[in-house]
Order: sequence, then C-alpha cells, then structure tokens
Amino acid sequence: MVSSPHEAMHRIFQEHPGLFSRVSEVLGVTFSPPTSVTILPTDLTESRPVERRLDTLLRLDTEDDQPLLLAVEAQGKKDLDKHASWSYYLSYLYAKYRVPPVLLVVCQDRATAEWATRPVHIGPRQWASLTLRPLVVGPHNMPLITNTAEARKDLALATLSAITHADDPDIGAILKSLSAALREAPESLTGPLVELTAQGMGKRPAAQQWRNLVAVDLSFYTSPLSEEIREEARAKARTEARAETRAEDILLILEQRGIDISDDARERVTSCEDSDSLREWFLRSITASSVEEIFAGE
Repeated sequence: MVSSPHEAMHRIFQEHPGLFSRVSEVLGVTFSPPTSVTILPTDLTESRPVERRLDTLLRLDTEDDQPLLLAVEAQGKKDLDKHASWSYYLSYLYAKYRVPPVLLVVCQDRATAEWATRPVHIGPRQWASLTLRPLVVGPHNMPLITNTAEARKDLALATLSAITHADDPDIGAILKSLSAALREAPESLTGPLVELTAQGMGKRPAAQQWRNLVAVDLSFYTSPLSEEIREEARAKARTEARAETRAEDILLILEQRGIDISDDARERVTSCEDSDSLREWFLRSITASSVEEIFAGE
C-alpha cells in the first residue's frame, strides 16, 4: 500500500537502476549504462554498532568494465548529521567492496537540494583529508516533463520528475502527461511506476490529483491503489445516494403536510451533503410548522 515519498525517491532506482545513467546525464556527469545490476544489503552496521542503514544500495556493472556502487539516499530536509553519516557510508563501502562508491541524494525541495549539493571538506582547514561530494537530484535540476511524448520516451525519468517536482505549481501537468504515457505501457511496467508516483506525492494536494488520474486515465489498471480509489468512489456514490434520498424524504414530508417550501430552502436541502444535518432536518420535518423551524439554531 502507499507509503511515504521517502520510499519512492530511492526505490525507483531499485526498480529502474538504468535510470541512474540518464539522471547523471542531467547532472552533467557521464556514467556508462549498467550491463548488470545487483541489489546489495543496505545494512552498514558494524559488529560493535551504531546501526547505520542506507536507503538503497546497488552494484552497477557497466559497459566499460568499470563497476561502481550506487548509494541512493532520499533526503526530506536539512540534517547536519548526514554529512558524517554519508562520509562513513562511502568509506565503509569502499573498504568492504573495493569498488568506487557514488552517493546520489534525491530531494523534493530546492533548499534541501542546495544544502546537500555543497561539498563538505572533512579534516583540518589546512588539509581536507576527505571531501564529500554527492550527486544531488531535486526540483532545481530535474526536467519538468509536461509533454506526453517526452514522458513516453523514459517513463522512469518522468516518474522521478513527478516525484521531485511534487510541490511545483505545474505538478498537475506533469502527472497528466505521465498518466497518459503509462496508458500505453505494459502493465508490468505501469504497476510499480503508478505506486511509486503515489508514494512520491505523499499527503500533498497532488496526491488526490494522481488518484483521480489513476481512476480515470488508468482505469484498466489493477492494484491495491486502484482498488482503494475505486472503493472510495463507490463509497462516495453510496453516501451521495443516501443524502439525495434523505433530502427527497424531507421535501416530501413537508409537501404532504402542506408546508410551503421556498426555492432557497429547497436548494439548501437538496445541496446538503452532511448526513447529520439531513437526519436532524428529517426529524424536525415531521413536526415543524414552517420550513424555517427545520433550520432553527443553524
């Protein structure tokens, strides 16, 4: 079921590890596309621990025979302790695997991305023993993909674009282009990307936009998310039907008792969606001497 944007920001690289090569091009750094990928354990805890865990860790074997370790961290806010943690991760990974590590940080807001981008020099001011330089993806450098044809060219990149731009004013156009592109994709590819996008929207207003698009544009798609959306729609329809029936009963009782109903009162009853108010009005309609008594005290 849908969880947090944090999961979506790094899990997309588990589902589509080749995405890293395209993202690195966006960042102006070239890495060869992987020829094979191995998902590695993310637990970096030592035998005498403080426990340390990465979000996602992949070994990418590339076309130029230069393997690398890709450590992906989803970062939701500035955290000064992360500099020490990330430095530890990279040093530990290199010591354990003897393969060059790369840290990719994925953010959803510009301030966090700009903070994460700044190199951190570790050591005395006279000589930095280590320099931490993560690659950072966020709304400051990911393309805004609002065209269906562009989204269709690289569905994983379009999904990451939506996730990193979840707070952008144009998120509706981004999601619309992505949903249209996913309509033509195989269901095996569509499923994970639909769920990752839902995770990436979190509790933002865009989350409901995406749910609506899944319900309409991707109505053929079957998943826990789509079933949840459809059940919500069915529940809403049942609630609306009950409200409509209750409103009709109120007006019918008043008419049968010979009580005049103004256009404003009729509109107020028929447009009400609050079940508690309708129930109270229904009970009052049985004994009220005028339509105004129904609304008394409200």
